[in-house]
Amino acid sequence: MKWMGIYLLGYVILLCGIIAGLWNLGVLEQIGSTWTGIGLAIAVGFGIMIAVSGSGEKKTVEIDRV
Repeated sequence: MKWMGIYLLGYVILLCGIIAGLWNLGVLEQIGSTWTGIGLAIAVGFGIMIAVSGSGEKKTVEIDRV
């Protein structure tokens, strides 16, 4: 579970860098705040899905009841 948190932190830092670059180039002004927010929500959701799918091992637990 701790690796998922580290992955998400790195992903958020990556998204912040991309947003800062697009803002500096003036791309975000042309797109508009609504579409920027929608794209950001999709990107964060995608990062969470990737982090969860790659975290941990899937194990089958058998319980012996006597």
